[in-house]
Amino acid sequence: MTELVGFVDSIVFRKNENGYTVLYLIPDGIVDDDELEEEPEIACTGVFPTISEGENIRMEGEFVTHPSYGRQFQMKRFEVIVPKGTAAIQRYLSMGAIKGIGPALAKRIVKAFKEDTFRIMEEEPERLAEVKGISEKMAMKISDQVVEKKDVRDAMMYLAELGLGTTLSMRIYNEYGPKMYDVIRSNPYRLVEDISHLGFKTADDIASQLGVAMDSEFRIQSGIFYALGNAALNGHTYLPIEELMSESQIVLGVSKDDIQRNINAMIVDGKLIQTEDGVYTQVYYRLEDNTAALLYALDQRFDESPSVIEQTIAEIEREENMDFDEVQREAILQAATRGVFVLTGGPGTGKTTTIKGIIRYFEKNGLEVYLAAPTGRASKRMSEATGREAKTIHRLLEVSGNTEDEDVRKPKRGMFERNEDNPLEADVIIIDEMSMVDISLMHSLLRAVPEGSRLILVGDTNQLPSVGPGNVLSDIISSNVFRTVCLQKIFRQEDTSDIVVSAHQIQEGQIPKIDNNSKDFFLMERHEAGHVITITKKLVAENMPRYVNATPFEVQVLTPMKKGNVGVENLNKELQEYLNPKSKSKKEYIFGDGKLLRVGDKVMQMKNNYQLEWKQVGKYGLTINSGTGVFNGDVGVLKDINEFASFMTVEFEDGRIVEYPFKNQEELELAYAITIHKSQGSEYPAVVIPLMRGPELLMNRNLIYTAITRAQKCVVMVGQPQVFLDMISNTKQSVRYSGLTQRIKEKEKMD
Repeated sequence: MTELVGFVDSIVFRKNENGYTVLYLIPDGIVDDDELEEEPEIACTGVFPTISEGENIRMEGEFVTHPSYGRQFQMKRFEVIVPKGTAAIQRYLSMGAIKGIGPALAKRIVKAFKEDTFRIMEEEPERLAEVKGISEKMAMKISDQVVEKKDVRDAMMYLAELGLGTTLSMRIYNEYGPKMYDVIRSNPYRLVEDISHLGFKTADDIASQLGVAMDSEFRIQSGIFYALGNAALNGHTYLPIEELMSESQIVLGVSKDDIQRNINAMIVDGKLIQTEDGVYTQVYYRLEDNTAALLYALDQRFDESPSVIEQTIAEIEREENMDFDEVQREAILQAATRGVFVLTGGPGTGKTTTIKGIIRYFEKNGLEVYLAAPTGRASKRMSEATGREAKTIHRLLEVSGNTEDEDVRKPKRGMFERNEDNPLEADVIIIDEMSMVDISLMHSLLRAVPEGSRLILVGDTNQLPSVGPGNVLSDIISSNVFRTVCLQKIFRQEDTSDIVVSAHQIQEGQIPKIDNNSKDFFLMERHEAGHVITITKKLVAENMPRYVNATPFEVQVLTPMKKGNVGVENLNKELQEYLNPKSKSKKEYIFGDGKLLRVGDKVMQMKNNYQLEWKQVGKYGLTINSGTGVFNGDVGVLKDINEFASFMTVEFEDGRIVEYPFKNQEELELAYAITIHKSQGSEYPAVVIPLMRGPELLMNRNLIYTAITRAQKCVVMVGQPQVFLDMISNTKQSVRYSGLTQRIKEKEKMD
């Protein structure tokens, strides 16, 4: 690590969103870098949120050679130091660090007060009026600026001494201002609640330095919240009491008696809610309870004549050249007569045909029908299948863009414009891919459904559950309160689609044919990871695009794991170099965490971000549409990297163009290979699935079923046949604690 001391001669770039800055430094002293003795000024980069031109700073970092901009100093840590000597003080004031002071006035101030200048500004600001050109009012304004800068500097130094980085320190200071010290000293664990993505361990480190006792009430209660927050990240809305105590004990390292005592106190105070199943945070209990109440209230009975419905169905069959079986007819009947209706079924069972029949029924009755799905890919599929516009649920609800990045530990109510005060203007709302919808999104949707509307939920319960907390579709069906029709007959067998037949066999625990005599379902036996990777690359780049008439970017590699030789991380590196190799014509950038992104890369958004702005442009580059919000699972191509301005440009599949500040780079990942979980709601012309040994709980039937059903035309598994067979026989899944079923039954009993 090299130390660099000097003053900021000029700031050539600053990104206000994150404080990323490019500046030139005139060095006063350098350690461990002889080459720089010949350089009059040094280009420095890093996060400098409070730096002004003329300020003196001390930095630690490393020198690097940028391919375009040459030699630079990459700052890791810095501190502002007070200028010493009259020349340094005058230089600082002359460069505009204090508004209202130019070179001439700076010279007069320093001449009057010499090295005592800063003390006068802070402690005796009225004396500045002794200098020609400074009024008493101006003197106070100058003092206020000096004090404010000193406050920020002191705060940064205080937080740095506690081991916090610059970016996190600025977020803390912006949240609390001068009250920061009182908050941290009285209860450092409050930071976990107030500062997005600041974890318990960070707060615990601060508390330890401040001498907070291990058995402090603040510490134990924050640790309990942290355990429940981790549970939410794993899909749970609550934890059984014993499991909560065990998880909390791992985090806190205190006795179970201490934990039990604090859980009881938190329940009494209303911070936690205990049911017969377990312990909830108040937020997730309210989400489940309100969701149950809204669903139950929406489930009205509509007085529709069965004979009239049958007559309308017959008209639809004639007009649309359709032929519904008895189960599909029953589905249309239930959709027509119930406020809440659930339609389920696996691939090839006629869900799309049934949805089209339901839509036509309501259209013939003059009702307004809205269609939506959780992801952009799923909504696009829905639109193509029905011939009607379908939106993502987020766009249907008109995401506001005024919230911070989503954090499942602290879901927010105010992220959508549509709610009970501004409901959707629809008579019928049909939501596809419901297995992907978590409890928070479901609650937001129900708040926007107007009284008297019909809500139709469509999904496959055999798919993987939502990434977010809850088990909404399965819980609604399990309650036995709402009418549900399950389609089971396979209609696509005449297409001889072995993908569809094999998927149903897998779900029933049967072993599909894997003799490779199929036209769309294959298993290529390989036992070494290196061979699996080699075959996978060739399939994606050459064989599959020709076979299904697609591009390599349209062929998707799906893998069960993130880590390991055939995990997402390694496969993406391998596929990046194979499909989008290094080239002088392609810009690339290596981020601090070692992630390499290159122009032309296939990338995926990994979380919902309601604030990112996007635009769509027309033929001549003019903006034809714009908005905010990029969502988990959106896939695009990296079009440009602007290192000087520190942002990347990504064009998504629907034509939205987004500029990503470098600070948001962790939201983007390479998407040549993705986890099977991330593929939910999507379909691809062809899918390649590397199969090697992995954790038993992960390598299960639902996972391989989900992966196979993502393919439209062809699926190829590459790896060990025994792994495939073991996944079919493994029906174990991670237990997901959710209580929506119970909350719904409670509403029914109360009626």
